[in-house]
Amino acid sequence: MRRPVSVPKPIPAKVQGGSSSASVPDSLFDSYCFRGQQTPTTQRFKRVGKPTLPSPETQPDDDNRVGTSQRSKSTRLRAKSRPQLQLQPRLNASPLSDTCFGNMKILRREFFQIDALDLAPRLLGKFLRRDDVVLQITEVEAYRPNDSACHGRFGITARTAPVFGPGGHAYVYLCYGLHMMLNVVADKEGAGAAVLIRSCAPVSGLDVIQQRRGQKTEKSMLLTGPGKVGQALGLSTEWSNHPLYQPGGLEVLDGPKPASILVGPRVGIEYASPEHVNALWRFAIAGTPWISAPKNTLRLPS
Repeated sequence: MRRPVSVPKPIPAKVQGGSSSASVPDSLFDSYCFRGQQTPTTQRFKRVGKPTLPSPETQPDDDNRVGTSQRSKSTRLRAKSRPQLQLQPRLNASPLSDTCFGNMKILRREFFQIDALDLAPRLLGKFLRRDDVVLQITEVEAYRPNDSACHGRFGITARTAPVFGPGGHAYVYLCYGLHMMLNVVADKEGAGAAVLIRSCAPVSGLDVIQQRRGQKTEKSMLLTGPGKVGQALGLSTEWSNHPLYQPGGLEVLDGPKPASILVGPRVGIEYASPEHVNALWRFAIAGTPWISAPKNTLRLPS
C-alpha cells in the first residue's frame, strides 16, 4: 500500500510592511538621540510632547520543513525569519566612529558664557568626551552668583577660584574626601557660577567606565550621581580650569536637544536659605533611566 505523500503548506506571501522601514539603532548614540518636537531656545522649559519610537517590524519566526516520501526527492522549504526588533539602549565598549557622531562639534566658548540657569538645561543631551570614553549629559544643577548653595558664596579661595573663571572651563572639587564632582563654569569671568553634572548615560568606552567605577554592570546605577560621573571620566582636581571648548583632554560636544525636560529642587543643599532650597534649578531629561535619586521631586514644568 502506497504511503500518502504529505503536501507542503503554502508559504505565506511577503509580510505587509516587511521593508526595512523600522529604525534599528546602530549604536548606543542612536538610541539616545531624542526624537520629536525640540525645545525652543527662546523660551525656558516649554512643555513639549514625549518622544516616540518607530514600531518594530516582524517577519515569520518559524522554520517550516516538509519532506516527501522515500521514493521521491526530498524537498525542504524554509521560511527565513528575523527576531522581533526591540529599540532598547545597547552599551558598547568600542571607540566612536565618524558614522556614529557625524558632524558633532566641540561647543564654542560663547555657548557657556550665559547665566547658569540658562546654561543648565541647554547642557542636557550634550556629550562629554575624554579619549574613548563618551558620556551623554542627562541631569544637571545650576548654581548662580549670590546663591547660598553655590561655592562662590565663600568668595575667591584656592579651592573656589576656578568657579570665578570664564564660562566654558571645568571646575572639579573633592566632595567628602571621596568624590570628584565635575562642574561646567558658566557666565562671564568673575561671576562665580557653574552647572553641576549630576548624571550621564554611557555612549562609548564602557569597559573603561566599568573598570574605573569598579562595577561590571550596564544598569543606570553606573553613572547616576555626580561622583560616579567624575570617577568614570577619571577626573581629579587638576582638571579644574581646563577649557572644555578646546580639542584634547576633556571636551563638551554638541548633541540632540531632549524633547522634554523635568525640573525640581536641587539635592543635598539643606544648609542653604529656603529660597534657594526650593528653587527649581535641577534639570533632567524626561523618560531616561539615567537620573539620580531622588526622582520623585522631578516633574514637568508648569
